Amino acid sequence: MRRYLQLLASFLVLVLILAACQSPEPAEEQPPATEEETAPEEETDEEAEAPAEEEAPELRLAILLPGVITDADYNTLGYVAATTVQESMGIDMAYSENVAVPDVDRIMREYIDGGYNVIFTHGGQFISQTRDLASEFPDVYFIAESDAPEEDPPPNLWVIDRNFHVGYYAIGALAAKQTETGRIGYLGGLTLPFSYSEVHAVEQAIADLGADVELQTVWSGDFNDPAAARELADAMIADGVDVIMGSLNLGMFGVFEAAQAADSQVWVTAKYSDKSSFAPDHYLTSLIYDYAGPLEDILTRIGEGESGGYYPLGFDTGVGLQFPLSNVSEEVNAEMETLTEALASGEIEVVKNSEPIE
Repeated sequence: MRRYLQLLASFLVLVLILAACQSPEPAEEQPPATEEETAPEEETDEEAEAPAEEEAPELRLAILLPGVITDADYNTLGYVAATTVQESMGIDMAYSENVAVPDVDRIMREYIDGGYNVIFTHGGQFISQTRDLASEFPDVYFIAESDAPEEDPPPNLWVIDRNFHVGYYAIGALAAKQTETGRIGYLGGLTLPFSYSEVHAVEQAIADLGADVELQTVWSGDFNDPAAARELADAMIADGVDVIMGSLNLGMFGVFEAAQAADSQVWVTAKYSDKSSFAPDHYLTSLIYDYAGPLEDILTRIGEGESGGYYPLGFDTGVGLQFPLSNVSEEVNAEMETLTEALASGEIEVVKNSEPIE
C-alpha cells in the first residue's frame, strides 16, 4: 500500500507538471481599427476582373474527452494535441473533460450552437454519436477515433484509426527478446476488439521471430483499477511471467507495484505516455501515442478543402516506441530500432485480427 501511495504521489506531480506546461496563453487583445484603416481601397480594372478566391474557413475547435485532462495518459494526450494546434495554428479551442457516452450528443450540439465548426471526440466509444451528428450537420467538420475504417462515412467526418495492433507487434517482439523465463504476459482492461487485436499482434510477432515463448493473456475488467491489475500481475509473476505488457490506464500503477514487490526480476511495458518514473528498474518502454501531429495535419487538410477522410495511425505517423529502451542490452535496443523502421516502411505487415480470445 505504501508503494502504491508513493506511485500515486509521483503520478500527481507529473500530472501537475503536464497541465502547467500545456496551459494555453490568452490571445492578445487587438485595438479596434481606425476609420482610415477600414476605408475600402479603389479597385483597379484587373482586380475587378479577377475571380474571387474561396477563403479557407476560420476553424474553431472543440474537443470532448472521456476522462480528466490531468491523467498523464490518454486524455492528457488529447488535450495536449488540442492546445498544440491552438498555439501553432492560432485556432480558437474549447474542451470538455469527463464526458460520458450518454452526454456526448448534447455537448457536441452545444458546441455547434456556440459556433464551433470542428468537433473532435477523443475516444472510440464516441464514434457512433459523432457519425450520426456529422450526417445531421454537413457544414461542421467532425473528427472521431475508431479501430477500423468506417463504412460509407459522411463526407464531413474524419476517422482516426488508432491501429493499436501495430504497436503491440513491436511490444510483443520486445517481450519475446527480453524474457529469461520464456513466459510473457498481456494484461488488458476490457475484452474489446482492439484488445483482441493487440494480443493477436503479439502472437504474430512471436511466430515471426520463431521464439520459444509462452504468452499468458488476462483482462482485469477495468482500465483504471490498480488493485485488480495488481492481483492479476502478482498471479502472473508467481506463474513465472517475467515480462508484463500492460494495456491499461490508471491500472498500470498496480502492475508496476507488483513488479517492484516481486522476488525475481520482472519487466513492464506501458502504453500512451512515458511512465519510466514509476518503476525505473522494471520499465522497458512505452508505446507512445502522439495526436498533435495527426490533428494538425487533419486541420490543415480541412483548410485546404478536404472535409473528411480516413487517417490511420502507425509507426510512420503518431505511434512510436520510447527509445532508448530501458533495462535492455545494446543489441536488443538496436534490433528493436530496426524492427520499428521495418514497421514504418511497411516491410513488416501486421494483420489486424479482432477475433475474440477465449
